[in-house]
Amino acid sequence: MRGGDSDYADGSLVPFSPESQQSVVYSLHHGLKPPIGRLSISWGRGNTLRISVLQSPSGKDSDEEKSGGKVIEVKLSNGGREISESQRRRIAYGSVSPFALLQNRRSSASALSKMSMSPSLYHVEWWEYVMEYSKDIGSLLGNPKSSTSPLIEDPKAVLETVEKPTCLKAAWELMEIFYADKQSQPWLPERLVDWLTDYDCLLSSTETTVHSKLVRFQQELVNLQIIEDDPRYWEVISAALAVGWLELVVKLLRLHGSYQLDQLGNRETENGLVEAVAVLISKMPRMRPELRGKFGECFKVKPDFTKAWEKWRAQITKLDSSAFWIECNHPQTREGLKNMLQIMLGSSNSLSSATCHWVELYISHLLFIRPFTVGLESMYSLAQKCIQLKPMSSTHSLIGLMIGILGENTEVVLAECLREFGPWMVVHAIELLTAGSDQAEVLLQEERNNLGEISIAELHRLIYAQVLSSHSLTWQISPIYLISCMKQGMELLEILLYKQPVQHNEMLLKNIEICRLYELDSVCSKLMKIAGVYHWKHGRKGSGVFWLQQAHDEVRLNRIAQHLFDSVGKSISDESFKQWEGLIELLGSESKTAGGLDFLHKYRDFKKSLKQVHGGKTTDAARQAVESLLSLMKNPSTPQKFWLPLLSDSLKLLNWKERPLLSVPQTNLLLNKLQDLSIARVRPDYVEVELPKEALSSVRLALATNLGRAILEEQSCPTF
Repeated sequence: MRGGDSDYADGSLVPFSPESQQSVVYSLHHGLKPPIGRLSISWGRGNTLRISVLQSPSGKDSDEEKSGGKVIEVKLSNGGREISESQRRRIAYGSVSPFALLQNRRSSASALSKMSMSPSLYHVEWWEYVMEYSKDIGSLLGNPKSSTSPLIEDPKAVLETVEKPTCLKAAWELMEIFYADKQSQPWLPERLVDWLTDYDCLLSSTETTVHSKLVRFQQELVNLQIIEDDPRYWEVISAALAVGWLELVVKLLRLHGSYQLDQLGNRETENGLVEAVAVLISKMPRMRPELRGKFGECFKVKPDFTKAWEKWRAQITKLDSSAFWIECNHPQTREGLKNMLQIMLGSSNSLSSATCHWVELYISHLLFIRPFTVGLESMYSLAQKCIQLKPMSSTHSLIGLMIGILGENTEVVLAECLREFGPWMVVHAIELLTAGSDQAEVLLQEERNNLGEISIAELHRLIYAQVLSSHSLTWQISPIYLISCMKQGMELLEILLYKQPVQHNEMLLKNIEICRLYELDSVCSKLMKIAGVYHWKHGRKGSGVFWLQQAHDEVRLNRIAQHLFDSVGKSISDESFKQWEGLIELLGSESKTAGGLDFLHKYRDFKKSLKQVHGGKTTDAARQAVESLLSLMKNPSTPQKFWLPLLSDSLKLLNWKERPLLSVPQTNLLLNKLQDLSIARVRPDYVEVELPKEALSSVRLALATNLGRAILEEQSCPTF
């Protein structure tokens, strides 16, 4: 990474320039009286800034004037208000797997291309992988068609009751249509019809739409006695027909009063005209792979569609010039059906009158005037024309994105995604953009000097990773995105792991798991060392030693062993040793310093044997304790300051009633050790051990007594 860690002294993971996006001004309503003495700004949860506003002391000795402060949280995210924080986290976690799978496939494809493998065996169109990825992401954003059908269907229900979609889902599906789904490019107008069917309700928040008209009409439908007399009936039918909602149009036509049994005899011609129009609508040729429950006739290839289209238009023209219109005595029906025929014949005025805004007008032109439109250039010119004819009164978040897509402007698409939907959308939508255009791939993947020799795609991944890492519930998935950044991702991942707290074992184990997953052995070792030192300093000695052992930190382990040795050496009483016994066991005998902890392990074994003796065990246990004592006294690793405590603890062994447990040579050995200790106590550097004053004299008396008893025993029982 350029510049090292010192470049990011503010603690940020990504070198983010404030000039990279438009400045946004946030108002702070703190309610404090001036003067304001200090502002403290820190990150809160997610994209929230926590601002502490502190008043300056007034300088007046008055109880009324007191300094104070207030903490304000400012949310910096301006997109996706329709999605709650819990839903955002669910989407963030759910999108990790598709993203990682696509990156693995990209790496595999790159490796195979370098190896010059035969494409016939391994080659799969990349757009198919991207399409699978897009479907997986789209499923996380919800299904706009999910609804529970009622047991008894209302015959006057115009619109189905469905879960309201989100703008994020609509934006993702729009990008999928233009960039990822290469197979559906020949029937792109029909895909846009389906898109508007699902998401026109979202545009109703800022504009009058066909959907909003239908909603209002359905609310008033129950109060209409003669539906065909109401001009709103024909208005909503024409509007729905203009945008291609054929099923709904046919359903509304079947609500016409001429279908009632008591009216058929008097309105036969009128009913025939209504039914003829309904049949023509239900037989409309459609250039799409399948209908999926929609009305019309499906055609997959252009020649067949062209023939059917010309035949269908001829039938409409024939019906329009029929003499039966003269016999229709209901003027509203006659005018309404005539207007519908003009819409199907592609009358620009009729389409403009039926639609509410330029997107609906654009869809109607693709359906009835220019059904053979291909290529984004011609589609963009048509969109510009429709914008001039039916401009929107306010800008919706989806409109800027659509204009950027139609205009093949990758920068605009990215800017709209970031402004309206946040970093998540940008990071995951880049995969669609690069799949749909070679120019976009070059633009987004090219390394740039002004970005620190990283690409735009990598920069946005780093930004998104920083957003994830700022929240305690999502930081665990940020390594997936950091590791996909070839230039700076690995070093920023190390910084992220070092910033995580180590006092909780669950968090530390998660860090270690991430390190092992990405083969960061040195980082893993440092984290365990940091954890070991932290626990040791905070009094959790056992945890500290454990993590230092896991890190194989011999230097610190030896220092701990030295500290432990010195601590035990100050007082080798039972209480003191019991305090350190668990830590001695944990350290093991491998750490050897200042005579080695091997002495403490042997001393532990000696204390266990001695405890059995004090518990009333047999002479065999006493002999075993004596052997441990002699082993300690003979061992050169046993410090001199421990000799007297060892002998003092062994007074019961030295004064064993049944028979002397020490032979004459063994007793002389201990007496010599005691003599050496007496000489050593004269030296100024000798450290006294906490023992009773009579301890030395008691040991001398016991050794002398044992020596006499041992001599008498040898004389009475000579060795053969």
